[in-house]
Amino acid sequence: MKPWQSPRQMKVLHIEKIDKGTRSKNFHSYMKNKLSHLIPKIRRIIFLFLKKGLWLTPKFNKKNQERVFIAGMQRSGTNMLMDIIEKSFETDVYHERDSRAFDNYQMRDRHTIQKLINQSRAPKFIIKALCELQDLKELMEYFKPAKVIWIVRSYDDVVASMLKSFPNMEKQVIRIVHKGSKEWLGRGMTDKTRNKLKDLIHEGMGDSSASALQWYFRNILFFDQQFDKDQRVLLISYEDLVTKPEINIKKICQFIGIEYRPRMISDVFAHSIKRRTPPHISNEIRVLCDQLQEKFKPLYY
Repeated sequence: MKPWQSPRQMKVLHIEKIDKGTRSKNFHSYMKNKLSHLIPKIRRIIFLFLKKGLWLTPKFNKKNQERVFIAGMQRSGTNMLMDIIEKSFETDVYHERDSRAFDNYQMRDRHTIQKLINQSRAPKFIIKALCELQDLKELMEYFKPAKVIWIVRSYDDVVASMLKSFPNMEKQVIRIVHKGSKEWLGRGMTDKTRNKLKDLIHEGMGDSSASALQWYFRNILFFDQQFDKDQRVLLISYEDLVTKPEINIKKICQFIGIEYRPRMISDVFAHSIKRRTPPHISNEIRVLCDQLQEKFKPLYY
């Protein structure tokens, strides 16, 4: 303590010093967090720039360009799968956030998509088709040669994730099934599926049970379009993908016809499996979802 400073003044200075140190520490922590998110984005931009340059070289031949639709129920890992495939030098990838190909997460008209295909110089044109599950058979014919990769995730984990992001699912499912709403979620639903769901849907069923039914009626479209018998369609288990990434990404690469690179699995983690407590879903709806989940299992291998 200096001669002209009182103990009270010293205490104030000490507090200010601590406060400055805390603010500095918080600032460094904030910047570190920002950079950890910014650096991957910069790397992606650089990689995409280099990739487009490579497409102009003789090594890449667009003559036999193939279109691949990445499909599946929302919260099933479609974004992760798109990011994995984008790490290939041979793919031109269109995410649902890309306004050139999508409007409010829904694919733009076929003429617009065809223009993007014509402009692309990549050997493989990859586009997400989440809202368009019911149209995939037609899309494959229209944009042939084309393939589909459909990813399925455990309905418990899908529902748990949906509850955090999509409220009021009960009201939405009631509108779709009982009131014939034309929302995209209900498109392609067969009379058989609708009749099966009518007795299970009621006010007070809860968002968890409603979300599980959404998982059911969106994924049953796989069988409605007879994709279990279609060689152009590859079914992938989310759980298998994140627990055995190398095996499954190699299988995906072979299916698409691109070279596998180890860097493609660098950001694949299994910590999302059963991370949350299983949601409360009515027994009748659990039976329905379990039956569909079991129906998928033999097709993964």
